Amino acid sequence: MVGAGFVPGMNAVIKGVALAAGHLGWEVIGIRDGFEGLLRPERYAEGGLLHLAPHLIENLDPSAGSLLGQSGRVDPFHVRQIDADEMVEEVDRSDELLAKLKAERIDALISVVGGQGLTILYKLHAKGLNAVCIPRAIENDVAATLVSFGFNSALSFTIEMLDKARQAAQAAGKIAVVEVLGSQTGWLALQSGIAAGADAVLIPEVPCDLQKLAAKLKEKMTTRRPYGLVVVAEGANLVDNAKAGTDKASTLKASLAPLALGDNSSHVIQRSGQAAETVANRLQLLIAEETFPLVVGPWARAGTPTAVDRQLGLAYGAGAVQALNTGQTGVMVAFVPPDIRFVPLAEAINKVRTVPPDNEFRRTAQSLGICLGN
Repeated sequence: MVGAGFVPGMNAVIKGVALAAGHLGWEVIGIRDGFEGLLRPERYAEGGLLHLAPHLIENLDPSAGSLLGQSGRVDPFHVRQIDADEMVEEVDRSDELLAKLKAERIDALISVVGGQGLTILYKLHAKGLNAVCIPRAIENDVAATLVSFGFNSALSFTIEMLDKARQAAQAAGKIAVVEVLGSQTGWLALQSGIAAGADAVLIPEVPCDLQKLAAKLKEKMTTRRPYGLVVVAEGANLVDNAKAGTDKASTLKASLAPLALGDNSSHVIQRSGQAAETVANRLQLLIAEETFPLVVGPWARAGTPTAVDRQLGLAYGAGAVQALNTGQTGVMVAFVPPDIRFVPLAEAINKVRTVPPDNEFRRTAQSLGICLGN
């Protein structure tokens, strides 16, 4: 089962699972669109389950979109439906889901999910489901693993777009302020900013004083170098304002679109671009230099997976099968170079992998003269 949120190259994980399981003589069944294939099979002309037979897997393109699709929401504990009064309500269908898995003679479930999905699978495991999780996170914010599936592809794409933004800023003699994904963590902004030679990188972990940032940019901008590149994580922490891009939704919006925020949503309440616009406008006032905000953000979820993610996806898929074959359930497959390890879900949930103060990437950025806002 593939959780919510598009990540390029998901077929590599599916192929890794199917090939490793087929080697053991196991049958592999795919559930379409998260848990929708089981909870609402009537929506699918060919049924909500897909038999991942060897002949299907052999020709599966690892770089293509997910063979199983991906639902906007995958929480069986809070399934939206219409009641007798034509009102939307949320009901707990977790017991029904477990019963359907048993009826289909499914012995264990491998789920490719993000942070919120890990919590859901932990709750299902507590109710008796044999579950193994594979971490996928564009922002690399899943705890207990150094690299989540999908991060390397997003990083490569973001670096490519930052290079283009820097070239455009240089040609126009302006400051490009580019927003990238990172609502709680700055891994994507920091690593891509270093690679692209940014002048400043603003991340949630480091409070940013825009006046100090403006003074730093003013020092670097000369007649010979009349341009700049500032990379801003969408959750950048501005000390003279609430976190950019993390303003709470109004009571009205929240009531109209509950659970519209976060990884398990369909992004009903859209905040993309707020961080870049806020920083760009304030810098322009502080240093009297023309700025232009750009948003890479969600575009990083598209494109072709990198060679690293294709290999990692296959390794994660095979690792999940290995966990089941050795009798381990209720675990997450973790990549701790050079090893694949199995971490109990209890140790992986309710945590966010942030950039620590003594991180090597932070030291590298400072050594290169990249301002982190403080």
